[in-house]
Amino acid sequence: MAATKLQAFWNHPAGPKTIHFWAPTFKWGISIANIADFAKPPEKISYPQQIAVTCTGLIWSRYSLVITPKNWNLFSVNVAMAGTGLYQLSRKIRQDYLSGEKEAAPQLEA
Repeated sequence: MAATKLQAFWNHPAGPKTIHFWAPTFKWGISIANIADFAKPPEKISYPQQIAVTCTGLIWSRYSLVITPKNWNLFSVNVAMAGTGLYQLSRKIRQDYLSGEKEAAPQLEA
């Protein structure tokens, strides 16, 4: 039984013998790097980069469910990209716009 499931996976149109398997598999590196950046201070987060990661994740998640055959590896990596991008954007927005600490203006001595 395991051999037939493995053979079905191996011969699947989006299986390991195709680019449709390997491209999303290597794309996981972007999501893993974004997760590693959770430890980075919010000041170092780039709006354009995280917007690109988020939009890429959202657009390709939809696309991966429309194509035939459905590519679940592509879907899962793009959901992860959208999720990590949204989280990073929320960190940056909280730090830039919602934090209670305002830069104090320097006081002139009289």
